[in-house]
Amino acid sequence: MNSNIRLYTTNTCPWCTKVKNYLKSNNINYEEVNVGLNRAAAIEMVNKSGQMGVPVLDIDGKIVVGFDKNRIDSILGL
Repeated sequence: MNSNIRLYTTNTCPWCTKVKNYLKSNNINYEEVNVGLNRAAAIEMVNKSGQMGVPVLDIDGKIVVGFDKNRIDSILGL
């Protein structure tokens, strides 16, 4: 699995934790970007997703808003 995954999170988001745990449990590497600490990343996330809420995943340019396990699995071929 060589997908390029960028996960936009905040410190207080329980769904972000669920996504991180899910990716880790499947041995999937990702880059976490905390939009609560990085304004430029927050703007980037909104531009990509049209959403201000987290989590947002960018998987090889495909955007997933929230912990949508079925969509994540579909994109990653799980």
